[in-house]
Amino acid sequence: MARVWPNGTVDESNLKVHVAALRRALGEGHGGNRYLLTVPGRGYQFVAPISSAEDTSAAASPSAKRLHNLPTMLTRLIGRADTVSKLAQQLPRRRFLTIVGTGGVGTTSVALALAEALLSSYEDGVWFVELAPLVDPRLVPAALAAALGLELRAEDLLPALLSALRYKQMLLVLDNCEHVIDAAAGLAASILSEVPSVHILATSREPLRAAGEYVHRLRPLASPPRETQLTAAEALTYPAVQLFVERAAASLGEFELHDADAPSVADICAKLDGVPLAIEFAAARADAFGVRDLASRLDDRLRLLTTGRRTALPRHRTMRATLDWSYEFLPELERLVLQRLAVFAGTCSLEAAIAVIASSEVAASEIPEDIANLVAKSLITPDVGGAVVLYRLLETTRAYALDKLVESGQLHQFARRHAEYCCDLLEGLMAEWAARPAAEGIGDHRRHIDEVRAALDWAFSPHGDASIGVALTAAAVPLWMRLSLLNECRQRVERAISYLEPDPDPRREMQLYLALGQSLAQAMSPLAETNAAWQRVLALAEKCDDTEYRLRALWGLYNYHLTVGNDRACLRFAERFRDLAAQQSDSADILVGHRLIGTALHYLGNQSEARHNLEHMLDRSVAPAPPSQILRFQFDQRVLAQVSLSRSLWLQGFPEQAIRMAHSSVEDAQAIGHALSLCIALADAACLVGLFIGDHASVEANAAILLERSAKHGLHIWNAWARGISGAVFNRRGDSVTGIGLLRSAMNEIRATGFVQRNRVFFGILAQGLLRTRQAAGCQS
Repeated sequence: MARVWPNGTVDESNLKVHVAALRRALGEGHGGNRYLLTVPGRGYQFVAPISSAEDTSAAASPSAKRLHNLPTMLTRLIGRADTVSKLAQQLPRRRFLTIVGTGGVGTTSVALALAEALLSSYEDGVWFVELAPLVDPRLVPAALAAALGLELRAEDLLPALLSALRYKQMLLVLDNCEHVIDAAAGLAASILSEVPSVHILATSREPLRAAGEYVHRLRPLASPPRETQLTAAEALTYPAVQLFVERAAASLGEFELHDADAPSVADICAKLDGVPLAIEFAAARADAFGVRDLASRLDDRLRLLTTGRRTALPRHRTMRATLDWSYEFLPELERLVLQRLAVFAGTCSLEAAIAVIASSEVAASEIPEDIANLVAKSLITPDVGGAVVLYRLLETTRAYALDKLVESGQLHQFARRHAEYCCDLLEGLMAEWAARPAAEGIGDHRRHIDEVRAALDWAFSPHGDASIGVALTAAAVPLWMRLSLLNECRQRVERAISYLEPDPDPRREMQLYLALGQSLAQAMSPLAETNAAWQRVLALAEKCDDTEYRLRALWGLYNYHLTVGNDRACLRFAERFRDLAAQQSDSADILVGHRLIGTALHYLGNQSEARHNLEHMLDRSVAPAPPSQILRFQFDQRVLAQVSLSRSLWLQGFPEQAIRMAHSSVEDAQAIGHALSLCIALADAACLVGLFIGDHASVEANAAILLERSAKHGLHIWNAWARGISGAVFNRRGDSVTGIGLLRSAMNEIRATGFVQRNRVFFGILAQGLLRTRQAAGCQS
């Protein structure tokens, strides 16, 4: 120490900086080479073999001089070529560029690739300064001096550094500035102001906020959308999947992505938000679990993602260590905000964040600044594309923050506040939903569903509060209906009903049974249960003298009898609906009554009266129909009137009018963006009337849309119907064998639900196909 730093006091951290720089310069670890051994309690020992060599420095050409100390990149950089190319054009012009990103996103890798690409642009070279090992910010100038190979013995190194750099034309790469950010910013500012030909490239979790700085925020690698079924070729168009496959091949010796595994690998990359370090850790686990099991285990990602390289810096050996590195440098208030934000499953607005996480420890007035700081430090991701700025935590960051919230003992306190907030939010949005068309703001509605799911999972957990869960379930029903998530609605409502108290609030019970009846009506479920749900709603509505729920119960019972083919009972409930609406003098509901009566008469064969009622409704109703009708009666009532009218027109011998009306029903359903209404318009109007008039090409096109939309929303009845229509087209075109197979499969699936009405048309088509194949005996069924 006396020989290296005479007349000065140097602590252990300074020595570590110089040794780390020396190891990089020597290429320690590359090809198995070892040069410096750490001897605990004593220091460092040079351990490489030593041999004499003739001095050839005089013969070396000037171009052979090594003008950089960049560490060799041992793996290929994936998915960043465009970024490196763009930044390579910007940095020489801007002089000072900081690459900012969350832990593990690859800021250092991109910086190294960029620095290597610019080697020929700087006469005096490119010099990499690793700041991660520093504990004392005062050692930042010493780290730069060590990287440059300068022996400076002044107590204040900055003036000497500036003097040494004065006439240099070089690029300095300051890596991992976040924990010494003030010192790094000060050094950068001094160099840029005093040395005009030196440029600076920095990496950090947050901007240095120094004069002249340009910031490039490095995003995660592009990943496939969640829950998509991709082929291997399609999945490999995403850089995140490319990285996984390459790293898995390195870990396993060989790895080829096949179609069967592509959805699992895509799911892994999406769950890890495309963060390269997390994907590398996951790929290293593919040998132990296989990709399908690995995808299912990522809920415990912080324990799973632990297989980093032994030669990596300690903070890059596990995802938890990577996040620890960011978390440990946060002020206490920002730690609390980060922890509490983890109760949000998806995105949240600033208003929502304040409502849930403000407390005596974190004042509401301080939260905007704390969130802004966490955004700057790449721990929160903002979405500024909409009318309201939304914030989210990457999934791995959220898992880490939730662990910290559990450790603090406050998880259930803030999970409760989150659930209560969701309940209040949805109840407040009821009026808005009733006034806005379904197609408007559908993205806003979708973002609420993740929060509802998370809140309900907590509420019905052993440590939750079932009473909040029941209230939230009732409040969320319009959201599920608006998004056509009927199967999920049914499952959630059934669970809430099982938690009802022995003598529950009749209005809350009525809400839940109404939701159960609505969801069962479109799901593949026992129809006796559907009838019982609607009867319960009607009984509770009579008890509470609630006309609105009586109307909705009568609609439900009408719909039930329609599906089981009891057309006369259907007509009676339709007339009761119209008469009750007339007592209330509600013209819109009276018109709905005419629609119900018209449809019942259509199935009873009275097409003249059916057409009269349906045209009466369409002539007098408002277009588009009020959004509140969809919330109340599941479908757009104008679309349903057009559907029934198109069929009546065809039966009366007006095929051109019938097909025009069928197309109008589809166009109107698409305009309002309502999946259920679109499915019935496609199935019962466009496909059916098109089949009747022989327009097989349009039937096939509409059946394909119906198949896709019904599968997307889990509407199994309509999915089976689409397959049955495809069978009918095969049958009409002469391929009766294929047609009969598809028809029978679809009809059996529909029959199992008890939806008799759905199969009526198919019986005649099946009979025609059986006659063609001389299987007339099979028509008896």
